[in-house]
Amino acid sequence: MRRLPPLRALEAFIRVVRLGSARSAASELGLSPSALSRRISNLENFTGRKLFSRSGQTMKLTEEGRQFYDAVAPHLESLAAAVEAQSENLQLLRLRLGVMPLFGTQRLFPRLNELRRAHPRLHLDIDTGPHLIDRVGDTLDAAIGLMAQPDKSLYSVQLDHNTVHAIANKELVEQLGDKPDIAALEKQTFLLHTDMPLSFDAWKAALGLEKLQPAAIDHYDSGQLILEAAAQGMGIAMMHDDHMARNNDPRLAKLFDVEVQSPYSYWFVCRPADLEARPVRIFHDWLVQAGL
Repeated sequence: MRRLPPLRALEAFIRVVRLGSARSAASELGLSPSALSRRISNLENFTGRKLFSRSGQTMKLTEEGRQFYDAVAPHLESLAAAVEAQSENLQLLRLRLGVMPLFGTQRLFPRLNELRRAHPRLHLDIDTGPHLIDRVGDTLDAAIGLMAQPDKSLYSVQLDHNTVHAIANKELVEQLGDKPDIAALEKQTFLLHTDMPLSFDAWKAALGLEKLQPAAIDHYDSGQLILEAAAQGMGIAMMHDDHMARNNDPRLAKLFDVEVQSPYSYWFVCRPADLEARPVRIFHDWLVQAGL
């Protein structure tokens, strides 16, 4: 059997890379900075590679270190998953996850059985309440939210890029025609998501309709309800193309043939330190790999 690498040193190395800070990694492991540095040195001696360049107390990943991480990290995760699967005494893993309802309905729940099959001990407590991002690190372990840019103090992964479209009942789309008429549009009600207030301005600017003042603007905190309201002919919804495509409602159609880059994207966020918690790490890695 081949000689095994020092596993504690590997753990220290992985945490420094993922947390982006030797100080944070030392704190997570309950080590002093000098003890953490010794573990990294032991791993460098074992591998014969210089994994970090050091300047004072700052450790910066080298190119060799990056290659080593990319090669080793997936296998460590597989090892942890294998031990988890064979350990009868391990308790359930529980993740408190905040999710916007439309993302949950359209993108997350159709794929959750894949996650359950891969990690049967992981269970999710789903929260679709307000102010999801503000509650990360408090009542939530992680969240998937729609925003322009996450707080820089949080770890974040952008899940998509999208375009904004005006979406309405097919009859209304036919009535308004192929070319924007500001007089006709000013007689309409527009439906905006409370988490996407800039989408209407972006759409107006792209069509050269900055002066457009509609008859009314109704606000919704549910994307699914906005799409249903639009389908019922209650107004013109400003939503992502992805929302409409996944909804697949034959009553709806896009208004005008124009694509507008959305100011908003779906992001996965958590505290950097919480990314090392097993439930958060499992869900994060599955989410990124699944391409949701």
